Amino acid sequence: MSDAPNTGSQAASETRPIRLRDALRQARIEAADRTGVVVDLRDAEVARLEILNEALDPLFAQIPDTVDLFDRGISQGETPRLWIDVVAHVLMGRDKRIYRFVQDTRYGRKVLTESHDVPVIVKAVTDYIARRMVEREQALVSTEVPEPEVEAKPRRRGGFWTFVLGFIVGAAALFAFALYAALHNL
Repeated sequence: MSDAPNTGSQAASETRPIRLRDALRQARIEAADRTGVVVDLRDAEVARLEILNEALDPLFAQIPDTVDLFDRGISQGETPRLWIDVVAHVLMGRDKRIYRFVQDTRYGRKVLTESHDVPVIVKAVTDYIARRMVEREQALVSTEVPEPEVEAKPRRRGGFWTFVLGFIVGAAALFAFALYAALHNL
């Protein structure tokens, strides 16, 4: 009998952090909703972006340390943004309740996904990260330095001997011409 309450309290203590985390998340969403209605809309944007940032933690934990393409963080400028990498970020829509996942391209800004739901944006960011990692792998494979050829080419030593033979023939021809010129002048 003493084992049953102890097991129940262990199970309750194991589930409390999960429930508390969910409750905190819900409280943040409710606070962001109330703040969005009140005057300070910018704080509501930051709060919503922090909620999304927290939801992306498991995804970014799976990215290998050797991949340095992504630099996630919230910028606190005039328009708060959750940066995924140097060209993609999430910002809040005009109503301050819709997440807009965008990518800056050389042709302008491209909206990748818009949604009120965090899981939809998390899925879009996951797909984006997967595509970027595949692009990185392909770029690394295509730019590898080719291995040097193992087969040795035959070395040519005839160039030196050709030069020596040409020098001797030229010197002999010059000597013969000088001798011929000297004999004709006598």
